[in-house]
Amino acid sequence: MAEFRIDPDLELPVLPSRARADVGRKPAWLKIQLQTDPGFSELKRLMRAQGLHTVCEEARCPNIFECWNRRTATFMILGDICTRNCGFCAVTSGVPRGLDLDEPERVADACAQLNLRHVVVTSVARDDLPDGGARVFAETIRAIRRKNPLTGVEVLIPDFMGNWDALAEVMAAEPDVLNHNIETVRRLSDRVRSKAKYDRSLELLRRAKEMKPQVRTKSSIMVGLGETMAELYEAMDDLRAARVDIVTFGQYLRPTARHLAVEKFYTPAEFAHLREEALKRGFAHCESGPLVRSSYHADEQSAQAVARRAALADTARAGD
Repeated sequence: MAEFRIDPDLELPVLPSRARADVGRKPAWLKIQLQTDPGFSELKRLMRAQGLHTVCEEARCPNIFECWNRRTATFMILGDICTRNCGFCAVTSGVPRGLDLDEPERVADACAQLNLRHVVVTSVARDDLPDGGARVFAETIRAIRRKNPLTGVEVLIPDFMGNWDALAEVMAAEPDVLNHNIETVRRLSDRVRSKAKYDRSLELLRRAKEMKPQVRTKSSIMVGLGETMAELYEAMDDLRAARVDIVTFGQYLRPTARHLAVEKFYTPAEFAHLREEALKRGFAHCESGPLVRSSYHADEQSAQAVARRAALADTARAGD
């Protein structure tokens, strides 16, 4: 088999318009079969009955059918209207409608009814709130712990606009995994992410690990927005410098013609290469594939990260 090589300086042009066409048609490896079973319908019914939102639906995740059929989902708290307008995201932006203080208990009840082993809780950005919604995140973690003591809890949080007291409130609730996505490489960050800053995200991840070293930290990167392979290596190095444990890579897919165009479709071989590079740099776990999203198989990501860290520690002790 021929050796697989990637030119780290290869760069595709990044054009400012969101209205331009994507590069070519979607390749075969991005096509999925839509299959539903009673588990999918039951979970959807439960979400509507509880008045809950999922990022699976709001962000048009390509894995919704697989995950819901497995009875796993990512809850989206703090409403369904985001105060930001990121160029890649399908969630509705605008002025949020108040705050639902009963939501943490309903999320916990839904987890109990679904008998989830691992739950992911994320949110829209709520820059209209002084703490960015941190208190509701913390109360949701505690409610899940109280009603589902054996369920692993992962939170995917916004940057709270650099409010480190808000971050401390979330960390004090001790989630099993603290996830915050840098989304893209440094050069493209301001163009891709509304209000969020690349270095502020790294600072959040670094501070989270300092506050609670035992909590696993995680971040995700979309590819196909015009970044180079060398820039992806740099982003991995930046995350490791912040002591991030888990990283994921997935293909950016344009939600609508109003969103940023796809500059490149990465091949499965390129995703395998990114995973190899991530593990080489010391990440405890890397999920990398065309349809991978931040919370895809999150329970397995967390378990495998713990196992890899334990194995590395055993190897280090054996060498002493």
